[in-house]
Amino acid sequence: MIHFLEKLPSEECPKLIHRVVDGVCGRSGPRRTDYGERWSLTEWVELMNTLSSCIRFAVGRGCSDQEIRELLRELETAHAEAVLQCVRSRFDEIRHALVDRTNGISSTQLQDFNWQLKLALSSDKLSALNTPLLNLSLDLKENGIQRTVNIEMNKEELQTLISALEAANKVVLQLK
Repeated sequence: MIHFLEKLPSEECPKLIHRVVDGVCGRSGPRRTDYGERWSLTEWVELMNTLSSCIRFAVGRGCSDQEIRELLRELETAHAEAVLQCVRSRFDEIRHALVDRTNGISSTQLQDFNWQLKLALSSDKLSALNTPLLNLSLDLKENGIQRTVNIEMNKEELQTLISALEAANKVVLQLK
């Protein structure tokens, strides 16, 4: 439905695209009343959804200029170039907004971490322990409140954590 954009003269297109990007970034998006009766309500909604989806997809996937042009192949050259120029000029801003939106899914976010490797030489139960221990300190932000979680792990627990993180990384890579 992106071809509905061609109802707008190409010289007015960049303004609309920048307003759509504003909406993607969490600010006030374009209003239908600002563009008169060019589109029916259904066309307007479909155009806004298609444009914002296309912009989110292009930035989220880090598409090249050629890939973006391929996404916009239904549009006349002038309109497609207006979209491309807007996406390129505001790429970092859009990407930041998408990352913030993704991070906002969880109420808890990792802010920082620190680790220390220690060697427990003995305990009150054993005189010769010689066990390596990892102290992991996680700085979390939950609903705007900063808190620290400290975890002590032995070698087996650390290996389990590493295996879980590797599995999660595989899933992320498959989604890309």
